[in-house]
Amino acid sequence: MKTNFRGQAKMSMGLFFGSTTGNTENIAEMMKSAFDGLVTDMANITDIEPNDLLKYDVLILGIPTWNVGELQYDWEDFIPSLSGLDLTGKKIALFGLGDSFGYSENFLDALGLLWDELKGLGSPELIGIWPTKGYTFDESKGMFDDDNFLGLGLDEENESDMHEERIQAWTSKVRAELGM
Repeated sequence: MKTNFRGQAKMSMGLFFGSTTGNTENIAEMMKSAFDGLVTDMANITDIEPNDLLKYDVLILGIPTWNVGELQYDWEDFIPSLSGLDLTGKKIALFGLGDSFGYSENFLDALGLLWDELKGLGSPELIGIWPTKGYTFDESKGMFDDDNFLGLGLDEENESDMHEERIQAWTSKVRAELGM
C-alpha cells in the first residue's frame, strides 16, 4: 500500500473481467469511470497472469454467468491457473452479469462459482456485498445470504436501464468499505 501526498494510505486497485460478447467489458469501463481514478489497471483476464493479481490491494472482478449457470469461458480457463496463489489480505469485490428472466433458476451463478474458488486461496476479504431487493429471480449460487448477492448483479438483457444507478451506488458502497 502506498501513500498519497498527504501521507494517507492509497490502495492499489485492479479491475479484471472476462467477456465473451463485450457486455462485461463495457460494464468494466463504466466501473472504472465510476471509481473516479482509483482503478490503477484494468484488463481482460486473458491478458494477465495469475501472479499479476498479487500486485493489488483491491481486486474488482467481473464475470458473466454463461450458458445455464456456468462460468464464462475466459474465467473457466483462468481459474485452474490460480491454484497455489495466496490472496490473503486482498480485498475482493465482485460484479456479475446474468439474465434474471431467461435464466431465473441460475441468475448470477458465476458469482458463486468464482467466489468458491477465490475464498480457498488464502483468506481474501469479500467486500461490496449487494442486496437482492429489486431483483426478480428464482435461484442463484451468487447469494451471500438470504438477502444479498456476493457482489453487484447486473442484467444487460432486461434491466440495462438500471446499470448506471446500480453501478454508482455499488462503487460508492465499495469506496466507503475501503475508507475512500
